[in-house]
Amino acid sequence: MATLHQRKTHREAIMKTLYEDMEGSGLPDVSGARLRDELEIPEHDLAAACTYLVGEGLVTVRWAHGEVPATVVLTHQGIRLMEADEEKRG
Repeated sequence: MATLHQRKTHREAIMKTLYEDMEGSGLPDVSGARLRDELEIPEHDLAAACTYLVGEGLVTVRWAHGEVPATVVLTHQGIRLMEADEEKRG
């Protein structure tokens, strides 16, 4: 089980990856397998992070079989949060 710090870090990394991909490629969704592999998040922790982010209204998830999401997409609220973070950083 991930620590609180690890869980927060996983969620932030997922949001950052989704936002950067959307800005860079214009594609709104990212595969769960890619998030798992690139961010090196264990499957169970990735599922927990995505479930949390869905509950907060920041992402939508299309689930596949098992714990790895088929795709993860930022919601409008998630995009606004990431834009606000970007504006704070300058």
